[in-house]
Amino acid sequence: QVQVVESGGGLVQAGGSLRLSCAASGRTFSNYAMAWFRQAPGKEREVVAHINWSRDSTYYADSVKGRFTISRDNAKNTVYLQMNSLKPDDTAVYYCAARRHYSASYNSYEYDYWGQGTQVTVSS
Repeated sequence: QVQVVESGGGLVQAGGSLRLSCAASGRTFSNYAMAWFRQAPGKEREVVAHINWSRDSTYYADSVKGRFTISRDNAKNTVYLQMNSLKPDDTAVYYCAARRHYSASYNSYEYDYWGQGTQVTVSS
């Protein structure tokens, strides 16, 4: 069993930055691929970024490429999402997810554990 807890959300103006953190506890964190998803009101949950357990492979949705950076610190059991140049379209609840696998995936159904989500609101 793995518990994941997100933090770092909030209200920011367009063009600003936020860093989300996801703290994991339980089983060996380094054995899990990690991802960030988001869900805006009235929209489906979508992948934002993911990272495999050895940190040598990352993926970004086209909508955030060049603005967001995913990273992980296995010693601290934490994964981060640095979000720069935020836009109003980035407004959503952001979820951290863990997958019991070396490789990450952009499919939400392939993740085994989820956090409760953290709200990010970008004002224009």
